[in-house]
Amino acid sequence: MIALERRPAPSAVWRWATPPLAVLLTMLAGGAMFAALGQDPLIAIRTIFWDPLFAEQFASYARPQLLVKAGPLILIAIGLAMGFRAGVWNIGAEGQYIVGAICGAAAGLALYPADTRLILPLMALAGALGGWAWAMIPALLKTRFGTNEILVSLLLVYVAEQLVAAMALGPLRNPEGGGFPGSRNLARWESSANPELIAGTGMHWGVVTAFIAVIFAYVIFTRHLAGFQIRLMGEAPRAARFGGVRPGRLVILCFGVSGALAGLAGLFEVTGPAGQLNIDFGAGYGFTAIIVAFLGRLHPIGILLAGLLMALTYIGGELAQLMLGLPAAAIQAFQGMLLFFLLGVDVFTNYRLRLGRRRIA
Repeated sequence: MIALERRPAPSAVWRWATPPLAVLLTMLAGGAMFAALGQDPLIAIRTIFWDPLFAEQFASYARPQLLVKAGPLILIAIGLAMGFRAGVWNIGAEGQYIVGAICGAAAGLALYPADTRLILPLMALAGALGGWAWAMIPALLKTRFGTNEILVSLLLVYVAEQLVAAMALGPLRNPEGGGFPGSRNLARWESSANPELIAGTGMHWGVVTAFIAVIFAYVIFTRHLAGFQIRLMGEAPRAARFGGVRPGRLVILCFGVSGALAGLAGLFEVTGPAGQLNIDFGAGYGFTAIIVAFLGRLHPIGILLAGLLMALTYIGGELAQLMLGLPAAAIQAFQGMLLFFLLGVDVFTNYRLRLGRRRIA
C-alpha cells in the first residue's frame, strides 16, 4: 500500500527542488503532447526553450522580447506573492491590470496633445491608483462582510474586460481612427510613450519598475517588520492575532500593493508594447503571474527567474506556432502544466511516501 505521511517539518530540499523538477516534468509531458499532435517532441521543446535565445535567425528579435514579456509578469507576481504569503488570495490581478491601463490611458488622453514630460509620471500614478481602487473592492468586501476574496476578485476580471471594451468603443476611442475600436496610439505620442531605454534590450520603464519592485520586496520580506507579520499571518493566523497583527489591515495592505503593481504593469504595457487600449487588451498576464509567483516560491529572486522563464515560454510558444504550426491551445496547455506539476510535486514538501502492506482488521 502506498500512503502519504506528514513530515515532522517541511523539507527544505523538496521546497527548492520542486520548481526545477516541475519544469522537467512539464517538458516530458509537453513532449508527449507535442508527439500526439504529430510533432517531433525534441524539436518542439528546442523551439520553445532554445531557439529564441540562441538561434541566429530568431535571437535578435526574441532576446529583447524576453524583458518585454517578463516585466509585467514579475511586477504583478511580486504583488501577488505578498498576499499569498499572508494567506490572502488575490486571483483578480488581470482585472486590476486592465483597470490600471484604462485609468492611466484616460489620464493621459485627457491632456492630449500637450507636450510635457510630466504626462507619463501622471499616467503611472493614475494607473497605480486604478489598480489599487479595483483591488479594494474584494479587500473591503472581505474585511467588512466576510466575502470570499477568491470569487470576488476573479469575477471582477470579467467586469474589467467588459469595461475596457466599452472604453475602446466609447469614451476613449480614437476620434481620428475612422470608427474602429481602440484609443489613440499612446506609444506614438511622445509625452506618453514608454520606449526602450537601451536600444535592442527591450528595457523600458515597466521593466525598470519590476526590478525595483524585486529589490523592495526582498528588503520587506527579509528585513522589515511588515514582512515578518505577513509570513506569520500566513503560517500561524492565531499566533499572529495574539502578536498584535490586525488581519483586516493586512488584507487591505496586501490587496492594495498587489492592485497598484498590477495597475502599473497595465499602464506600462498600454504606453509601450501594446501601444493602445482595444477591446481585447487583457493579455492574460494577471493569471500567468500566479504561476510565476508559485514557481518562484513566493520569493522575489525566485519570481525574477520564474518571470524570465515564463516569458521564454511565451516567446518560444509564439515561435513554435509560427515555425511548427502548433495550435495556440497546445502552448497554453503546456504553460498550464507547469503550475499543475508544481502543485503536484510540492505535496512532497510536507508529506512523504510510505510503502507498506494494508492491515486487515
